[in-house]
Amino acid sequence: MKSDIEIAQSVTPKKITEIAHAYGIGDEYLEQYGNYKAKVDYRLLNDLAQQPNGKLVLVTAITPTPAGEGKTTTTVGLADSLKAIGKKVAVALREPSLGPVFGVKGGAAGGGYAQVIPMEDINLHFTGDFHAIGAANNLLAAMLDNHIYQGNALRIDPKRITWKRVVDMNDRQLRNIVDGLGARTDGATREDGYDITVASEIMAVLCLSKDISDMKERLSRMIIGYTYDQQPVTAGDLKAAGAMTALLKDALKPNLVQTLEGTPAFIHGGPFANIAHGCNSLIATRMALKLGDYAITEGGFGADLGAEKFIDIKCRMGGLKPSAVVLVATVRALKMHGGMPKTELGTENLEALEKGMPNLLRHVENVTKVYGLPCVVAINRFPTDTEAELALVEEKCRKLGVNVALSEVHGKGSAGGEELAKEVVRLCEQPNNFSFVYGDDLSIEEKLNEIVKRVYHGDGVVLTPEAKKQMQQLTDLGFSKAPICMAKTQFSFSDNAALVGAPTGFKVTVRNLKVSAGAGFIVALTGNIMTLPGLPKVPSAEKIDVDENGKIIGLF
Repeated sequence: MKSDIEIAQSVTPKKITEIAHAYGIGDEYLEQYGNYKAKVDYRLLNDLAQQPNGKLVLVTAITPTPAGEGKTTTTVGLADSLKAIGKKVAVALREPSLGPVFGVKGGAAGGGYAQVIPMEDINLHFTGDFHAIGAANNLLAAMLDNHIYQGNALRIDPKRITWKRVVDMNDRQLRNIVDGLGARTDGATREDGYDITVASEIMAVLCLSKDISDMKERLSRMIIGYTYDQQPVTAGDLKAAGAMTALLKDALKPNLVQTLEGTPAFIHGGPFANIAHGCNSLIATRMALKLGDYAITEGGFGADLGAEKFIDIKCRMGGLKPSAVVLVATVRALKMHGGMPKTELGTENLEALEKGMPNLLRHVENVTKVYGLPCVVAINRFPTDTEAELALVEEKCRKLGVNVALSEVHGKGSAGGEELAKEVVRLCEQPNNFSFVYGDDLSIEEKLNEIVKRVYHGDGVVLTPEAKKQMQQLTDLGFSKAPICMAKTQFSFSDNAALVGAPTGFKVTVRNLKVSAGAGFIVALTGNIMTLPGLPKVPSAEKIDVDENGKIIGLF
């Protein structure tokens, strides 16, 4: 089979104006970036305010493994399959970060015959949204340090600065630095560090903002540090919100592209799901809901991270109510959860599969019983999957009252997902008992415990002494009603990546609590989670090149 980029480059895309016009988006709302990409003015939402929303379908997955699950591929393929059976559908996805593109994970444009295009642009600079977010973030950092250098009228304690600079690259060298070295005119010397752009609070602010005014207010509320009297200092105090909004005004507009089969796709925003809230922008999702009878979106990593945050943060803040959930799994990944090494996954092993099944079943139970939503398990089929293995997965899921649909969209496009599409349509007509994991009025510690006990199935949370102090301070400052954004490993229900499958008898240790006052949530850092990843021994960047005609090669 051809590589992803070869498949993507073999398709002649439609002009983006044709895609837009087919869904009623007029030229007055479009800002074209060449022939195949455009930004859509958020004024469109105001003009469509009276139009009813379509059905919102969330695609999530089991706990990730090195074997891969294919969540974005399934999302794109499902949308094309719904279109193929006569449904009006739009996709809403996150933009890829350059960190994983050049690192180990790869891009985020789908795969095989279920991709969004132009995949090279989407996986690289795209329309410059991440550059704008990085520029706004680093402008605030520059204004902060300049304020201290120019006399520090706000009495900001350099030891209590919480705002970091960002770079959209995996670069472990920048995690902990000392800056301001040199002459007095080179700034105040202090310890500092970088985050990856997708971990910036500005990314979360952009993705949760309703409009430009809401974004400016959220930017103004962001806390950048504390005074010597331990009072919070905000971007508004530094008079930075207006300039940041100027840098972000175009980035706030969703990007419109298309799938290989011409389904419209809004690709916008990209917070990581293990260190941020893992969902595309609220504006893009709302556009997909207004323009399609079905809006297909996804949450990052497994249903314990992306789906929980989609529900407890995005749906809570945006007033969204999903109609159904697609839970993606592979036989290969389930066998890894059952202890089978990656090198042997091509061999039938029902014993390992049965041992790994509890991971899938726990996610299914969370979706149906904790989140209260109808669910279908989509098995992203590989050629090495045997009929006996597939039958075992189906049998176990049916015992929980959940159907299984094979997804072969990677190799067949929309034709490989019609069974899944029909089941999604059926589920969207079912009643549901959608609910959040915790209530607004619980304390910070109670919310943490609800997530750990109800979603992770652990024994509760342990707060380090530092986290306890931070919790008290955040409570005193009035942030206790904010939802929780758990920063946790994606490889386990627990905070220990080695505990695969469906572990029990563990507690989750929260070592740091930080409020993202602009985004409107509290970030709980657990385990050894890092906000700036590093490159692997052999990064994907080594395989990427450009030929003499300017054609990109080696990009997956």
